[in-house]
Amino acid sequence: MAFAGVDEEHLSDADLARLLAVVETKPSTGDDQRHRDRVAVLGHGLAWLQPQPNHAHRAAICDLLEAKRTRLLADLGPSHVNIIHATGIEGARQARGTVVVIDVLRAFTVSAYALAGGARECRLVRTIAEARALAAITPGSVLCAEEDALPVEGIAISNSPTRIRRTDLRDRILIQRSSAGTQVVSAVEVSDIFAASLVVARATVQACLLRRPQTLTLLASADHPEDHACAQYMEAIIQGMPPDLDQLLAPLRASDRYERVMSGNWPGFPPTDIELALKADVFEFAMPAVREAGYLRLTSSPT
Repeated sequence: MAFAGVDEEHLSDADLARLLAVVETKPSTGDDQRHRDRVAVLGHGLAWLQPQPNHAHRAAICDLLEAKRTRLLADLGPSHVNIIHATGIEGARQARGTVVVIDVLRAFTVSAYALAGGARECRLVRTIAEARALAAITPGSVLCAEEDALPVEGIAISNSPTRIRRTDLRDRILIQRSSAGTQVVSAVEVSDIFAASLVVARATVQACLLRRPQTLTLLASADHPEDHACAQYMEAIIQGMPPDLDQLLAPLRASDRYERVMSGNWPGFPPTDIELALKADVFEFAMPAVREAGYLRLTSSPT
C-alpha cells in the first residue's frame, strides 16, 4: 500500500511550542471515488486538546482536565503521529499502527451507552449465528443485533441507542452483531484497536495519544457521512483545531438516509437514535477492543 511521504522542515522555538501540522495527501492504490477509499497521511505535532465538560461543577472539572491535559502533553513530548484515513473491510485489512474503528449509526454508539449504563463488557461478533451461540454459553448476556440495518427475528434489541438506554444492563454482558461496525473491527489485523463513535470521540483521541503511536488509522466502518465526520472531528482535536461538528454532519443531514431515520419508519430504529448518536463527547472513556476466542471484547477505559 503506497503512502504519501511527509517532510518536516526545521521548526522555530515558537513553532515547537505549538507543534504545527505538515500535511500531504495521496490516493491509495486502486482509489475508488464511489467508495471514497482514499488514504490521507497527516504528519503533525501533538496539539492542545480542548475538553468541554458540561457539569454543575464545570470550573473544578475544567481545572482537573487542564491538569490532566498538561501532564499528557508533557509525557508525550515533541513527537508526531501519522494519521491514515480508511474505510470499510479493505481499509481494515490495510490498517496500521493504533486503529480506531468508527461506527456512529449505530453499533459503537450502542456499545458506549451500554458500558455507561453498567454493562461489564460488550462482545463483538460477525454473524447472527455466532451471536446466538455466544449468548447461549454466556451467563448474564443480552443479545443485541441487526442484519442489513433491520431487526432480527427472535432478538429483542436491535443496535439502537434508544432501546439500549431503556434496558437494564447493570453487570450484564452485551453481545453485539452489526452489519458494519462489528464486521470491520473483526477484520483489523493489528492488535491495538479502539471502537469509537462521536459520544466517545475526544476520550478516544486522548487514549490513543497516551500510547504514543507513530501511526494512527481512523477507520470508518462504512462509507457513511457520519463515520467520516467522526474521523474528521477526531483529527481536528489532534491538530488542536476547534471542530465544527454541525458542518461536518451537514452531508448526513442532507441525505435520504437521515430523512428515513427521522421519519420514524425504519423498523427497530426510532428517530431518537439520531439525537443520541450525534452528540459529541458524552462519555469520558474510550473502548479498547481485545481479541478473545470467538469474539472481540470491549470495555470502558477512563481517560
